[in-house]
Amino acid sequence: MSKVIVFATPVFFLLIALEFFWSRTRASRTAGQQPYRLNDTINSISLGIMSQLGGVLLKVLTIGIYTVVFGAVAIFPRVEFWNSWYGIVLALIFYDLCYYWTHRAGHVVALFWAAHVVHHQSQHYNLSTALRQTSSGGFFSWIFYLPMAAAGVPPMVFGTVALIDLLYQFWVHTEQVGKLGWFDRWFCSPSNHRVHHAVNDNYIDKNYGGILIIWDRIFGSFQVENDNDPCVYGTRGALNSWDPLWANAEVYWALAKDSWRTQHWGDKLRIWFKPPGWQPADLARSHPYPAFKLASVTTYDPPLGRAQQWFAVLQFGLALGAVSIFLWHADTMPMAEAAIWVFALSCALWALGLFMQSRLSMLEVLLLQCAALATLSAIGMVGGHLVFKPMAMVIAIVFVATRAHSTGATGTFGTKFDALLVGALLFSLGGDVFLMLPGNYFIPGLGSFLVAHLFYIALLRQGQGWFPSRTALLWVLGFGAVMYSLLWSNLGDPVLKVAVAAYVSVIALMTAQAIGRAVVLGDSAARWVAVGACVFMLSDSLIAVNKFLTPVPLSSLWILCTYYAAQMLIVHHARPAHPRR
Repeated sequence: MSKVIVFATPVFFLLIALEFFWSRTRASRTAGQQPYRLNDTINSISLGIMSQLGGVLLKVLTIGIYTVVFGAVAIFPRVEFWNSWYGIVLALIFYDLCYYWTHRAGHVVALFWAAHVVHHQSQHYNLSTALRQTSSGGFFSWIFYLPMAAAGVPPMVFGTVALIDLLYQFWVHTEQVGKLGWFDRWFCSPSNHRVHHAVNDNYIDKNYGGILIIWDRIFGSFQVENDNDPCVYGTRGALNSWDPLWANAEVYWALAKDSWRTQHWGDKLRIWFKPPGWQPADLARSHPYPAFKLASVTTYDPPLGRAQQWFAVLQFGLALGAVSIFLWHADTMPMAEAAIWVFALSCALWALGLFMQSRLSMLEVLLLQCAALATLSAIGMVGGHLVFKPMAMVIAIVFVATRAHSTGATGTFGTKFDALLVGALLFSLGGDVFLMLPGNYFIPGLGSFLVAHLFYIALLRQGQGWFPSRTALLWVLGFGAVMYSLLWSNLGDPVLKVAVAAYVSVIALMTAQAIGRAVVLGDSAARWVAVGACVFMLSDSLIAVNKFLTPVPLSSLWILCTYYAAQMLIVHHARPAHPRR
């Protein structure tokens, strides 16, 4: 299945390119408008890519359950019938009926809408929107296709007709094709599906059919497109983000918050299964949803400079190439290895989304990618570990220096803060290099990181008192003491015992200082720095457990993931705070 998508990708992109160039001509139905925007297109296709990545892991659930049910209760499992042309046609019609109810449930049940909403978030309607798919729908959609398994449709035939149904729906996502007469009465067409994607009052929750629109006519959900009521696309609760992870999590998070806030236990459950937008009485009074007004809809379009656009295109092209290679081999790849690749590639797409809304800089995107490559190379999934690992810290140092220059950090306080941050990163770089060298350079590496943490303590001390939260100090030192007591009998060498004791003390003090600073400042940036410090302590704990207590499976993966996450959280969020007076 994954290879089919790889083969289809060039066709998708060719048709998208043709639609884009046609849309810019005077003869197009969107002449004078802007049916494509770079950021929206990249975001839609990125979400489609993430859907395929997630599908690699969810196939055990979706196809696996179907296969089990088929083997247990299939009523008419005659393969020769279902493999005939008339059997496949019947299976396709059966699938399309099940898809209709899957799709309809995705609009009228809040939990299912939380998965399906991803497909509707784009404020444009073009062929790239067709590729915009959920990453979590596979957790629920399999339920609606179990009647096919029970009827006896073989899993291979089921997969074939599912792919046909999905590929058919690609071409209907366009504004460039008008009404098609008799075809519109029987089949899902561009006109019919434009209605489905619109948020207009007359169009909302209409036209669910995948291939056949007759299901909507039979079950009362059909609506013809009205030329006097032009379609406005998107969702009534606009996403306003290019973050693909948030696009998938947005509605789940909103439902979770409402479920937590409501006072009645029945409503805590009911919220998930009522229609989207439903609120219990207490929430309708305390946290009412704003009324939707079509006239107030605005287009989310944070500006991108020319250099930023080229960078985004380059990054997207590289990600697309990497994903294509992965999908080509995914069906034969061990599940654990596939999961690691899915995580790494998803991180790259997530960073690109944040870049397009100016939440990450170019250097930070490169830092994240280099950190991912360093981690993958450490566990033998790619080469170049001796290059990628030190390069990550070099990029972080360059980022801090350029940020200080671009923001015009002046004065003793600002320049000292940046100098301390660079110092911490330089000694972290030294520690990375020592630990990569052949031979036993653990003590020099430990010493370099100890000095790096001393720089971090001095950095986080700027404008603050020493360890403002005594509670945090006691808890963190207590955790360090417990860890050291567990390691003691395995350290052996007295020099090593002293070195580890010093290191545990310093990392604990750094973490306590970061938490205390967050308590005093109370802003999100300080809290994220504190989280970074805690993750740093977790990373060091993993190193200690793996080296001195017991081997940790995939230790390099967990150690480097937490290490780079900690460094990036601190580097991104660390800003000079105003000195206390």
